[in-house]
Amino acid sequence: MQDTVSADRVTHSDLANAVRVLAMDAVETAKSGHPGLPMGAADIATVLFTKFLKYDAADPTWPDRDRFILSAGHGSMLLYSLLHLTGVKGMTVEELKNFRKLDSKTPGHPENFMTPGVETTTGPLGQGIATAVGFALAERMLNAEYGSDLVDHYTYVLASDGDLMEGISHEAIALAGHLKLNRMIVLWDDNEISIDGPLSLSDSVDQVKRFQACGWNAVRVDGHDEKAIQRAISRAQKSDRPTLIACKTTIGYGAPKKAGTSKAHGEPLGAEELAGAKAAYGWSHEPFVIPEGIKAAWAKAGKKGSRQRKAWAERLKALPADKRAEFERRVKGVRPQGLADAVAKLKDRLIAEPQNVATRKASEIALEVITEAVPELVLGSADLTPSNNTKTKNLTAISPGNYAGRYIHYGIREHGMAAAMNGIALHGGYVPAGATFLVFTDYARPAMRIAALAGIPAVYVMTHDSIGLGEDGPTHQPVEHLAALRSMPKMRVFRPADAIETAECWQMALERTDGPSTLALTRQNLPQVRKQGGAENLSATGAYELSPANGKARATIFASGSEVEIALAAQKLLAEKNFEARVVSVPSLDLFLAQPEKVRHEIIGDAPIKVAVEAAVRFGWDSVIGPDGIFVGMHGFGASAPYKDLYKHFGITAEAIAEKVLRTHNL
Repeated sequence: MQDTVSADRVTHSDLANAVRVLAMDAVETAKSGHPGLPMGAADIATVLFTKFLKYDAADPTWPDRDRFILSAGHGSMLLYSLLHLTGVKGMTVEELKNFRKLDSKTPGHPENFMTPGVETTTGPLGQGIATAVGFALAERMLNAEYGSDLVDHYTYVLASDGDLMEGISHEAIALAGHLKLNRMIVLWDDNEISIDGPLSLSDSVDQVKRFQACGWNAVRVDGHDEKAIQRAISRAQKSDRPTLIACKTTIGYGAPKKAGTSKAHGEPLGAEELAGAKAAYGWSHEPFVIPEGIKAAWAKAGKKGSRQRKAWAERLKALPADKRAEFERRVKGVRPQGLADAVAKLKDRLIAEPQNVATRKASEIALEVITEAVPELVLGSADLTPSNNTKTKNLTAISPGNYAGRYIHYGIREHGMAAAMNGIALHGGYVPAGATFLVFTDYARPAMRIAALAGIPAVYVMTHDSIGLGEDGPTHQPVEHLAALRSMPKMRVFRPADAIETAECWQMALERTDGPSTLALTRQNLPQVRKQGGAENLSATGAYELSPANGKARATIFASGSEVEIALAAQKLLAEKNFEARVVSVPSLDLFLAQPEKVRHEIIGDAPIKVAVEAAVRFGWDSVIGPDGIFVGMHGFGASAPYKDLYKHFGITAEAIAEKVLRTHNL
């Protein structure tokens, strides 16, 4: 192989081997990483990027590009090599040499917030293929709104054996098959190897039959046969269903001793195996050196979408100004100006006509207004629509082959729902909100964590938020979940006390564009405790004085959600005993703790006795009340009984609060 070979004479093998050697060299230099997948899957990726992918490396965020998602994130050097070779700005050879080093654009697993050209953060197996369902669904929904002139692209996924073994994969493929997301094409790197050894140690599933059972096309090809791969992708593009292409490959392809074994999976090849693999490829160049002809051929592949992108830009430009501006606003993630005004008007209406309802119902009341003000808001539920109250009268549900709607029935697939929401948000054009019970964040948490890590603005509507759900008992009563979610960096947790706070929390969740939000909402009815409406969002600091003391306060009672009414009742009992207390509502503890010290001090106040009231565990509240503060809440799991009986049984009552305050005062 000579440096003087022209780009026109470069073969498929030359192109694929360039991907392989860059990945091998980077892993060897880092002394850490996964060379086996890039070596085995290079033929698949090369066919996709050079023959099919609608992509312009000069603009990797072009809205109508095809999406490529490396679900097998451990093989990240495959993607980084492709981004470098196709010419994505910033993906220099120096970045490849800095693989897995601090502050490089080449972290161990792909991160969409660090690396240009990476569509979504992947790492935990299964997340990529499940997130891709959201990408593919968003494409079809946006196509239904704006037509094929603006939205007409595919979502390609490269998945591993591990991706298909993870439970979330079944939720994902079942949903995609049901919805007939025919623009989703999964290329499975079928190498039959996992970390422990041969896949046969732990698995014997026929994945082709499994996908077919879920409503997919599924075929098998030789993953090292460029023509077979090309034919399979061509057929998949014409399908009326999503497609799995099972590509039989050899992990660590070309390595003399490690090829086809788990030794090629997650460790550098070593000098001897590296040299042997390069010899097998006929590659005699220094590390990280790509011959000019091969480099030029890859650069040409990176530019092949340029003409399509420019033609698309002309079609966008030809639209009426208002339609063009709305499309651009939505794909850029800019929120509509009317949101704040719509919420302010709703709050004024609630002041005039108070609503004593569960906050899940208050959420529905808010959504009736907000869905009109925010046309990109897409709602859904994991088979709990009547309980979560997320389907408003003005929304229609999408269905198989019919994507002109704004409501998604996710089925009993909490994890798959949360991952799909990540894809919907990352695709652009929509703000996803999905619902289930708060206790089932345990099922959704891995995808929620990806949203927090990657700064994805998804909204989780989590109802039945405490022992207040009553008779379903401790399996359904979340006690530790608020603390767990509050501990997650960049996750914002809201627990509103009434209809007005619920509207304010929805406003903040939707205005946020740099991360996810959780709304924890009640099953039981609550009185409307707020007496003030208007444009000011009192919940914006996370906490505020709801009811001041009549004079100098000797105690401050902090409470969230359904316990705010109990705190107000305790304040009244204490006043009857000539003991002045103030009540601070805390709709978002984590947001409050993020405020400047001066703001926190002013809201916490100087009262010597501090009480926190929440039907959950204490964890996190000491930041407000101190280790010696009074906590009225849960100290273990719940029980099965009517909710009022449970509050009495666990001592979360106004009388208990007043008694503890007075006892502390008299010590």
